[in-house]
Parts: sequence; structure tokens; C-alpha cells
Amino acid sequence: MMRPRAVFFDVGNTLLEPYPSVSSVCQEVLREFGHDADLAAIDSLMPLVDEYYEDRYRADDTFWTDEEETSSVWVGMYSLLCDRLGISGQAPVIARRVYDEFGKPERWRPYADVVPAVRALREAGVATGIISNWDKRLSSLVDGLGLSGLFDVVVSSADVGLRKPDPRIFMLACEALSVSPEEAVHVGDHHYADVLGARAVGMTPVLIQRNGDSTPVRAACARIRTFADLPGLLGIDG
Repeated sequence: MMRPRAVFFDVGNTLLEPYPSVSSVCQEVLREFGHDADLAAIDSLMPLVDEYYEDRYRADDTFWTDEEETSSVWVGMYSLLCDRLGISGQAPVIARRVYDEFGKPERWRPYADVVPAVRALREAGVATGIISNWDKRLSSLVDGLGLSGLFDVVVSSADVGLRKPDPRIFMLACEALSVSPEEAVHVGDHHYADVLGARAVGMTPVLIQRNGDSTPVRAACARIRTFADLPGLLGIDG
């Protein structure tokens, strides 16, 4: 792979992971409202929650670009979780509270391999940035986690009114760093949003599959399990 001038990153499940976990945060909020839900029961419903997310993501092109619609989808998702736990009356209020929690820096943490890898890229003279389907809280979240100094640009779908895989959001990020798409790499965990989106504009995609995820993808691309492999893949070994 040719050494890039810039590397862009997705955020959720790429740079950051929920802390301590989505299920744990849901359990904490439920307890605040007097519901002692079992963590294992919440965990068992996460595939259903993920399916709801994917269905809405494919069906609603304003999800992640319109703030009101984005929050509505997330509230609907966590309301579904409440309903399946037998909690109906307070579901929308609880769901909104969960959504609000995930706007806080303390509810996220960078994967342990992120900071060393991104620093290695920057020390080698490679520009770095973020391209993420996220709400307007992204920049403050990145700043609150002490990561803003690691990225030259942060592009969120809510801020620019475009979402991945739309090629235009990738182009905007490239223009911000004065690089052509062909000179850039995009790293993310989502085949549809990250791999297909980056490839459509001429960027080189790298799919990160953490936790041993072996989900097949339709389009061949470079894959990594950990950010520790990224500098070597890009010909930047320090």
C-alpha cells in the first residue's frame, strides 16, 4: 500500500468504545428510574438494538444529518430496549436520558491502541483527521477526551449535513487538509459507511475488525484487528 499523506478515522468502534459498555450505561440509567434490570438481559437484547439501528440507517437519509431526527432514532432504539424489558410507561424518558449520557466524554474511552498509532502517523508527517456519522456533540467529545491535538480536522455528519457513505463528506475532509482522495486512507469498522464510502471517492479504505469480528464483506479491502498494525500496513514503521 502506498504511503498516504493523510489518514482519516471513523469514531465509534474504531477510535472510541462506550465505557464501561452500552449495556452497563443502560443499566445505570434504568436504576436511576427505579428499574433493576439484569445486565445479562440487557446484553441479550443488544443484537435487536443493533438491528433497529441498521434498519433506520438504511431507510432514513436524515439520520445523522438532522439533529432532531438523529436524537429521535436513538430514543426510539432505547425505547425498544425498554419495551422488551417490560418497561413501557417511562420508556421515552429513559431512552432520552441514555442518549444524553452518551454525549458525555466519561461515557467513552479510546481503545488502548489508538493514541500510540495515531501519534506514530503524525510523527512520520502524516496528517490525521476524523470523518464520522455523529451528532453535533462530536468535537466537544473529542476535546473532552483530550484527543483534539491528535487530529487536524474533525468532520461530523451533523456539522456538514452529509453522512457516510456519501462521497461528498469524504471530499470535504480531504479538502480541509489539502490532499486528494487518492493520497488518503480512511479507517473504519462499517463496510457500508466506511469501506464503500471511501472507495467511492477514491480513498483507500482499511476495515478494522476488533474483537475477532470476521463478518464477511463484499468488497475486498485491507483489514486490521488492531491499530498496532496500521503504521506497518501504511509503510510507516517509525
